Amino acid sequence: MSADVALHFDRVRTKGSHNDLRLRVGSYQHRCDSYYFALDDAPTVPGGLGLRLSRLLEQWNSQVAGLREGGGTVYLPYDFSDQCTAWLRVSSTDGQAAEVQAGWSLIEAWGIHPSDYLATAPAVTDFDPISGAQVECSLSDLAARIKANRTTLEATGP
Repeated sequence: MSADVALHFDRVRTKGSHNDLRLRVGSYQHRCDSYYFALDDAPTVPGGLGLRLSRLLEQWNSQVAGLREGGGTVYLPYDFSDQCTAWLRVSSTDGQAAEVQAGWSLIEAWGIHPSDYLATAPAVTDFDPISGAQVECSLSDLAARIKANRTTLEATGP
């Protein structure tokens, strides 16, 4: 299996909470903040930012794994802002191939814990795709890419 999917979520700085994260989907790049991860006081997120980001991607992988049972659509958050959130929409018609599309929702981040966003994901009904921010791949390759990103993020520490 290949993790060579043009999807990367990483830290560009280990200090600060603004513009310190980057999502790349194909040739599209988006900088975002880790601010809401610092505010997340849920008991499931002990440790520093690296572990909190790892927890987010753990949830991503769980949702992607669920698509292997016949397909469907899931939403994976990556940018938490005061007045909106950014999500990856992962769609699969057959449980094997996937289309990953970045976009926005007017769901406000202050009502979401990044460590447990699963209750909010089904509420993404206003997804507004970002032109040119999409890739196609297999669900297996996507899961491998998420796992590789998760390992890298966890290793970044606090």
